[in-house]
Amino acid sequence: MELSIFNILDILGTIAFAISGALAAMDRRLDLFGIFIVAFVTASGGGTLRDILIGDTPVNWMQNTVYIYVIGVVTVLAIVFRNKINYLKKSLFLFDTIGLGVFTITGVEIGIRNGLDPIISIALGAMTGTFGGVLRDILCNEIPVIFRKEIYATACIVGGLVFVVMHSLGANLDVIYISTSIIVIGIRLIVVKFHISLPYYYISEKS
Repeated sequence: MELSIFNILDILGTIAFAISGALAAMDRRLDLFGIFIVAFVTASGGGTLRDILIGDTPVNWMQNTVYIYVIGVVTVLAIVFRNKINYLKKSLFLFDTIGLGVFTITGVEIGIRNGLDPIISIALGAMTGTFGGVLRDILCNEIPVIFRKEIYATACIVGGLVFVVMHSLGANLDVIYISTSIIVIGIRLIVVKFHISLPYYYISEKS
């Protein structure tokens, strides 16, 4: 694998989401097999959907097995050091946020590389960033974060928009990758800290 900022961020996102999935599975008291499955699906789900949508098959983790080894090693480490990891306040949220920010940007970049319209590239980035977490929550019998009132996919869209604008202005790619990843992560951290959310609606019961 070529050592570039893009690939480093992709591996970082894989690690973050694998830990996120493993922690969620352990919180649900799944067995060893279940932990590995949830960790793998969380780390690879968004990229798999992205590759299928753009027709890049076999998907990335099938062509480059380093991702499988990374997910496996990280999951084992998460299990071994589960108590130390869980000692970190809201560790699941932290790792999910890192994965969200990094995978959003890699998704947008791959969309642009494939000559897709900027809007489609942004949507592809949002799918790449959120789909692994959606699968994780479904497997753990939770309502996915993206469907709740939390600002989740919106952070991806904002980061994707900034990416497209900076790219059109000819900014350095490495600067774009890092700065837009930080934007997505920063938005998630800020909205959760200050309890900022999207409006939600429900049907009231008739008296």
